[in-house]
Amino acid sequence: MDGGLMRRTSRARVLAIALASTLLSFTALRLLESRGGTLLPVPPIAWVAVLLIAAVVGVLAWNVRQYVRGKRPGFDVLLAARTVVLASASAYTGGLLFGWYAAQVLVVLLAGDLDIAGRRDVALSAGVSALAAVVLAVVGLVAERWCEVPPPEDDEGGPGASAAGSAA
Repeated sequence: MDGGLMRRTSRARVLAIALASTLLSFTALRLLESRGGTLLPVPPIAWVAVLLIAAVVGVLAWNVRQYVRGKRPGFDVLLAARTVVLASASAYTGGLLFGWYAAQVLVVLLAGDLDIAGRRDVALSAGVSALAAVVLAVVGLVAERWCEVPPPEDDEGGPGASAAGSAA
């Protein structure tokens, strides 16, 4: 934060988090399997919940976008600010979850176990969940952009100069 203004979440940072999460998760899962552990398929509720969160973030951000465009007068500015924070958290969470699920797919692929039905189920369920995590990250980044409030036209940059703190 600089002078009370939030900066938009960087795509590069979200990608770096996804990569770091993938590498750490892959290492941990390989270690787990080397000690006799077994990966289980990801329950469908996992990717459904992630997509549901993405939908909620998208709807909230759309409402803020309508407010910023002047199509929703009287919108709660505090809700707009909270939506920006939720969008940012969603982008980062999507990156983290992608790494976790992608690592599970990689473990199965690199072991060459796709011929085994149980392992194929792990790869498929984790792959679907990884895609849902990408959707969450993208929705978070787009939602942040939708919540941007243009800077005030005058030179007065004092407190309260923007609705959502020039968030995003």
